[in-house]
Amino acid sequence: MDAQFWDERYATRDQLFSGNVNGVLVSEAADLPPGQALDIGCGEGADARWLAGRGWQVTAIDISEVALRRAAAAGGDGRVAWMRADLTVTPPPAGAFDLVSALYFPLPRQRDHRALRGLLAAVARGGTLLFAGHDLADLVAHHGGDFDPGDFYLPGEVGALLGEEWTIVVDETRPRVDPAPAGTGHAHDVVLRAQRGR
Repeated sequence: MDAQFWDERYATRDQLFSGNVNGVLVSEAADLPPGQALDIGCGEGADARWLAGRGWQVTAIDISEVALRRAAAAGGDGRVAWMRADLTVTPPPAGAFDLVSALYFPLPRQRDHRALRGLLAAVARGGTLLFAGHDLADLVAHHGGDFDPGDFYLPGEVGALLGEEWTIVVDETRPRVDPAPAGTGHAHDVVLRAQRGR
């Protein structure tokens, strides 16, 4: 799932995703006071624009140039900085974000957890980490042997790697708020929300 993979996938149609903000973000971040947000795997930018509309300054990153061009063309009211980045190569700035949101982001598992630790370090003191993925049972049922979820971090694993400075606020599997993309079989979300201590 490198830049070429995602560029080619986005190029298959004019709009790959719904264009609507993710329900997980709405349910978990609507009451957070705005500050600096990092939207990881921003895609076509619906989440970043929603955050910007609520007063956040957003750094929206994706590995796909095609997605970023599309997102930037749709706007962001000047409150969104669209950036191409690969977290496995370059970590985000440490301690810089009041909200780090990684929703359905396929972060490749690494033996030393370097990319994940960089993502966690980006959360400022008192800030929030929001990490959500598809339920493993849904993934296995839909993809069968074509997909190994063990190649990527799951929310529960991320929670297990958090240190004592973190408080887990939400750690649950629940039915999706949004309709699943056609043909995916994604019926449930696994959601981790954690706050870093001050």
